[in-house]
Amino acid sequence: MMIKFKKVLIANRGEIAVRIIRACDELGIKTVAVYSEADRMAPHVRMADEAYLIGSPPALESYLRVDKLIDVARQAGADAVHPGYGFLAEKADAAQEFIKAGITWIGPDPNAIELMGDKLTARSTVAAAGMPLVPGIGKAGRMSDDELLTAAEHVGFPLLVKAAAGGGGKGMRNVHAMADLPEAIRVARREAQAAFGDDRVYLEKLITNARHIEIQLLGDQHGNVIYLGERDCSLQRRHQKLIEESPSPVVDEVLRHKMGMAAVKAAQAVNYFSAGTVEFVMDNDTKDFYFLEMNTRLQVEHTVTEMVTGVDIVKEMLRIASGEKLRYRQIDIQLKGHAIECRIVAEDPRTNFMPGVGQIVGLSLPTGPGVRVDTGIYYGSQITTFYDSLIAKLIVWDETRDEAIIRTRRALEEFQISGVTTAIPFFFQMMNNPDFQSGRIHTKYLEEEFMLKEVRTPELMRIAALAASMLAHQRTRQAVILTPEAGATPWRLYGRRETLDRRL
Repeated sequence: MMIKFKKVLIANRGEIAVRIIRACDELGIKTVAVYSEADRMAPHVRMADEAYLIGSPPALESYLRVDKLIDVARQAGADAVHPGYGFLAEKADAAQEFIKAGITWIGPDPNAIELMGDKLTARSTVAAAGMPLVPGIGKAGRMSDDELLTAAEHVGFPLLVKAAAGGGGKGMRNVHAMADLPEAIRVARREAQAAFGDDRVYLEKLITNARHIEIQLLGDQHGNVIYLGERDCSLQRRHQKLIEESPSPVVDEVLRHKMGMAAVKAAQAVNYFSAGTVEFVMDNDTKDFYFLEMNTRLQVEHTVTEMVTGVDIVKEMLRIASGEKLRYRQIDIQLKGHAIECRIVAEDPRTNFMPGVGQIVGLSLPTGPGVRVDTGIYYGSQITTFYDSLIAKLIVWDETRDEAIIRTRRALEEFQISGVTTAIPFFFQMMNNPDFQSGRIHTKYLEEEFMLKEVRTPELMRIAALAASMLAHQRTRQAVILTPEAGATPWRLYGRRETLDRRL
């Protein structure tokens, strides 16, 4: 079957917009980019066949404006929209608006988004399908603070206060004692209201020494659902993932099949199609696993699954949205080798990962066998506070986990970004960390057991001093005027001026 749509609007920015454009190009589909005033020069704008300005930098005035996006789709003649992740990707009402406008939504049915997007509804839905749940208390309606305080006695400590809507670690607080619960509820409600427009929260038992394991799914509109192995996303800070890998170093074939079939059953319970992910928390000691939530969209870390399965998940989303049947059976999915993803964020690991801003004034991306970099930045990019701090993803594949770690370390050595602080030094240290190398980590590892080591050898200090002196000299010296009489050809003149411009 031929894909029925000819032009896709990408309702997103950054590296995921670039990723979707490339998939569309390979399938012969025209693309339409949108951009805010802050993203005028972004790579996705230049790569798409068409690009339209949709508003000022704040997302509420640009990337979250469904009305503007539909107007652009009509103006450009786009017959489908891919939301990527974040922004509108898990908003059922947005999906419904596009569908009403006659624009194909490249993602699951709005009903499935709504059922699984609300964590309380999702819990009751998968519980009915026989899925094991983390012990907790909540209800579809809003629980008062007094009801939550009373319920905490039944759940027990430590526990989590969790937002009923949304994800990404927002509206979540760990609580270890009753005295801390009222403030945790207050803060979680405030964050949830600001992020999702919904201040409902519920309580869930905090599983200690836990791992975060997720199952990638693909389903078509004909009732077929398969799982593409698991990803281990246990290395996190503030409930935000930093390193993902596939397969998990602690999941064997028997457990993989058990978790995979549980995820498939959950998806079938809501007639799910497109790409999606079921997330589990797993007890490191007993290997018991419990349903956390379902993400009804493409995940940031879909890349590691692609590397070990050979399945292009974005292309499959396009085919599924066009009505095609899945091209794969469960027996076709075989995991080969090991893949690791490092989320290159503009955050300073020395200051508890505080986000940073600045201009990219130096950029060198790693290459070589088994190395992939997905990014939406370029030389001269301005990193702002308007969007999240993810600026690139380093994905590395090799035949074994040990070899993948070595290759990741080599790629991190080559990855150079100047002008803004990034977490690259943290990732490099993790690749040398014995606990990570042996797979002895859990979701609280960074908070409870890890301390970033800042290496300042005399040699590094000497190099830093020399670099600072050279930079100061370059900024104060007078510009050198080159002329043809001095023996320079026009091409050499151009090259020298380009070099001087970059150095000054």
